[in-house]
Amino acid sequence: MKCIKSFSAAAAVVLPAVVSAAIYGDLPDSRHAWAVHDWNRPKPVKVEPAAYAKTGVPSDAVVLFDGTKASFDAHWCDKDGNPTKWLIGGEEDFYCLPGYVNGGGIYTRDKFGDCQLHIEFRHEKDVTDGGKGPQMRGNSGIFLMGSYEIQVLESYFTSRELTGRKGFVDNYADGQAGAVYAENPPMVNPARRPGEWQTYDIVFHQPVWKDSKLVHPGSVTLFFNGVLVQDHWEMEGLTTHKRRRPLAPHDSKMPLMLQDHGCIVHFRNIWYRPLPSRWDNLVHSAMSADADEVMALRRRTAADLFAKIPKPVVPTEECMMAVGEVIGYACEGEYEDAWKAVAKGMHERLDSATDAELEARKDALLKLRNSLDALVKAGVVPQSCGTRRRINAIALRLGWEK
Repeated sequence: MKCIKSFSAAAAVVLPAVVSAAIYGDLPDSRHAWAVHDWNRPKPVKVEPAAYAKTGVPSDAVVLFDGTKASFDAHWCDKDGNPTKWLIGGEEDFYCLPGYVNGGGIYTRDKFGDCQLHIEFRHEKDVTDGGKGPQMRGNSGIFLMGSYEIQVLESYFTSRELTGRKGFVDNYADGQAGAVYAENPPMVNPARRPGEWQTYDIVFHQPVWKDSKLVHPGSVTLFFNGVLVQDHWEMEGLTTHKRRRPLAPHDSKMPLMLQDHGCIVHFRNIWYRPLPSRWDNLVHSAMSADADEVMALRRRTAADLFAKIPKPVVPTEECMMAVGEVIGYACEGEYEDAWKAVAKGMHERLDSATDAELEARKDALLKLRNSLDALVKAGVVPQSCGTRRRINAIALRLGWEK
């Protein structure tokens, strides 16, 4: 280690800014590769929101239908992958005819799982059930991964306030618009009148299975015309009618399906954003982290940070904080040796410094103490840490604690 015993000489040693970040929050642990408020944690990529993107959708979205025949043909098919019998309409939409003549549901050629999904739909202004019951008032469904249905139905007249009054349309609550079909009704009914375009914005996470055992049932959150109607509802089963069908493992990516229920329903402006599963996060999650993966990332981070520190290490506050940051990720091998060396040099400097020299370095020393407090709290360095003990004594003697 370079020998620098006076504070004035140490102050002349300038370290690059990249190694001067102080430890700020709780340190990494066995389930978290990053500290709380970690400046080294990767930043998110930039996505232009819909209002600013040229396409009118988020810049990282996959557009499944933009109103053109080209996107319709490219992204939609029947269950066998053949061209669908559904039709393109006159409002940049596509739709199905009544009477089950469309060859069944329409499927995306894209296969995906966890996602943010935007979709708009409309019923006919004069929609009726044709005497077949309320479930035939513009019935369709959005089947996430072909297995989990968000109900599509004309439901403007199905609300508690209208019960028994003119225009009321009775129906079972877990089968009206905004319901997780056969499981959970919408919390409220924000449906617009028949003939008006409606919007679903869905956040979906599929069930998670490990070794054929259910780890998490998955969830769906739904904003219906901008109103939250499903709040992180955890799925109870695969969608079916009149009975409960348990969850079961399936492929992690599957097509989206829009149901043909024998009614006219129009759809437009459909896009999704693939979302990462929290359960795939093996390096920073109280639920899913793998200790070996966490430690591997911590070691890579420590190596990257240590490589930025000029060698040999010098006993300055900045250098000690930089090495302290390294051992916060991995206190082992050459990192631990560097810590011991810089600590020994700091002890010599603090023991020989004049009060004037200490006062000149007050802010740097108190910042170093904050970093040492975090290391002590995490058990990386002992409570008896010599540098911390010395700074505490100096602060008390010189009145820095006032």
